[in-house]
Amino acid sequence: MTEMGRFQDKKVLVTGSGRGFGASLALGFADEGADVVVHYNSSAKGAEEVAAEIRKRGRKAITVKGDIASHADVLKIAETCFGEFGGCDVLVNNVGDMALDQKSWREFDEKVIEHTLKVDIMGTMFMIHEIGARMLDSGVGGTIVNIGSQVVIAGSPRAPQYAAAKYGVIGLTKSYARALAPLVRVNTLGAAFMETEALKNRYDWQHGRREEVLRQTPLARIATPEDMVGPVMFLAGDDSKHMTGQFLLANGGLAMVGA
Repeated sequence: MTEMGRFQDKKVLVTGSGRGFGASLALGFADEGADVVVHYNSSAKGAEEVAAEIRKRGRKAITVKGDIASHADVLKIAETCFGEFGGCDVLVNNVGDMALDQKSWREFDEKVIEHTLKVDIMGTMFMIHEIGARMLDSGVGGTIVNIGSQVVIAGSPRAPQYAAAKYGVIGLTKSYARALAPLVRVNTLGAAFMETEALKNRYDWQHGRREEVLRQTPLARIATPEDMVGPVMFLAGDDSKHMTGQFLLANGGLAMVGA
């Protein structure tokens, strides 16, 4: 008898799953028996490749394009998910903007600041609001996992707007956890650095930051995207069924300060 996955026959939507951490999440959920909506905005080729790989693993997959910072686009994403795909049991809000090209807080660019806040706060809010409302109104419920950051503990002297945006995500998490209860749970994973291609290409990461982070991390390693799939699944699944409105830190101990 084939062993059932933790998300057997569940319908999962992962934003930004055409590449990087989002792709790892989409494939991880498929391996646990889920059918997956692969969302993308610019990574069309990657999204099709991820969807094809999910189908190879015996699960259903569709792709959907949209800018999460556009409410009109989010409405289309929600309609596709609940119409064409038949519903959503798990939403993972993976998309976020880290102002990756910014090297210092002195690079004060209003457009960069506005974009970071718009994607991370407005985009996350649009997704929670539209998918969460449909989960609630269906009477079935579901779980929402937001991908946050340990930057809310440490701050970001490089890009302060990124820390502000992730604080905003915690506010959204707590607010919608109350608003959508008891049928929909909403939690945030506080990740630290993950060695995605985007991080590896970041200027400060290539000029000493990686070594600095390693020295400050008690577990003495930088997480891979695959390392963080398990914590997301914990928040999305029944093992955390008595958790909502919470911030779960998974950062290798980076934020700990000695005496």
